[in-house]
Amino acid sequence: MIDINYYYQMVENFIASIGVDPSQCRGNTPGQWSLYRGSALVYVDLWHIEKENRAYIQCMSPVMPLPEMSLQGALFQELLEINDKLYGVGFTLYNGHIWLKHIREVDGLDANEAAAIMNRIGIYADQYDDYLKQKYGLAPPPPTSEGGGHVSA
Repeated sequence: MIDINYYYQMVENFIASIGVDPSQCRGNTPGQWSLYRGSALVYVDLWHIEKENRAYIQCMSPVMPLPEMSLQGALFQELLEINDKLYGVGFTLYNGHIWLKHIREVDGLDANEAAAIMNRIGIYADQYDDYLKQKYGLAPPPPTSEGGGHVSA
């Protein structure tokens, strides 16, 4: 029998290790967490299917809604090209949004791999969300320093 609580603790230890209080990240159902990594919202889910005696970890981040139809072909091509450069995660389409996702069985999962999964999703999603939204017309352009304004990094 899989001890799902062991994996819950693994996720909470990772969240604490990045300076976030895990109790503030828990969802309404045990095995669910959400937190921000930069501008990217990251969801972590752990669940057990008793009749199969299998448990899974899923980590995903909503990157952007689908743009207008005329831009989707270019977006999908770019996402496939980016997927080729990513390690262990990939872009997917779900409910009209582009997500970055990783899912695997917990069998054999150790704390280092769990941390790597959650880090990758957070880092990649934060790297690509603003870029893709801006490129495909889903976010306003960043402010400029023209006219005496100041842009902070």
